[in-house]
Amino acid sequence: MTATTGPIASHGSPARSVGTDPIIEVSHLTRRFTSKRSETVALDDVSLAVQPGEFVTIAGPSGCGKSTLLKIIAGLTLATDGDVRLYGKPVTGPQREIGFAFQRSALLEWRGVRKNILLQAEMRGMDRRRAEERADDLIELTGLTGFEKALPHELSGGMQQRVALCRALLHEPRVLLMDEPFGALDALTREQMNIEMNRIWRETGTTVVLVTHSVPEAVYLGSRIVVMSPRPGRIVETLEPGLPERREYGPTLADPRFTAAAERLRDLLGASHAPE
Repeated sequence: MTATTGPIASHGSPARSVGTDPIIEVSHLTRRFTSKRSETVALDDVSLAVQPGEFVTIAGPSGCGKSTLLKIIAGLTLATDGDVRLYGKPVTGPQREIGFAFQRSALLEWRGVRKNILLQAEMRGMDRRRAEERADDLIELTGLTGFEKALPHELSGGMQQRVALCRALLHEPRVLLMDEPFGALDALTREQMNIEMNRIWRETGTTVVLVTHSVPEAVYLGSRIVVMSPRPGRIVETLEPGLPERREYGPTLADPRFTAAAERLRDLLGASHAPE
């Protein structure tokens, strides 16, 4: 059963005013993987609703089905049981209307920044002029101005992830799904990307669902934090830290609301005394 913690939820108000009808609905979702020798239950009776404009982070131990849940929402993997709806419609296959940011940037080494971003337009048959204007806006938004022709090997890891993020946002999706996109970055670059992601979320109004192993990242970015159990993955609790929409990194980490949510999340993950 999903629970929302009262004490944490009571501080402040949600990050933004969101819609009343969920943009993502997951109802009693189960996913089993079956082979000749065994059956593995990755997700068990998962229900989740995400409102337009939310930034939902999903945290849980390795192997708990977080990434599988994200892929089912995207239509990249089908559920064994249960129902998934996106924009009010059943998800029965890959969803072209969303954006998806993977763990690796997966940039084409022979294409520069701008051309890597515009690959999305080519694959979708977007209007070229509109796509180019949108790409230029995103390049400015993510601080990539001046690097338009730079090849991936000429960019830092954080800059490569910015390019991948621009590519995922090029077609102006209402929903952006992110599967550990900053997990391979060093700590300082990851902090910078978290700050950037909070700003992009505020400025674009995109609904974001992000999977992460990081407690600070889950709390810093999330307007809601969904906590999952070890496999089979179930939602054990939902935290609402009540932090303001605009989050400066240092002051946010010192905020008692951040501290309370982070401590509760660590307790739920069984990692209260584990190092970061």
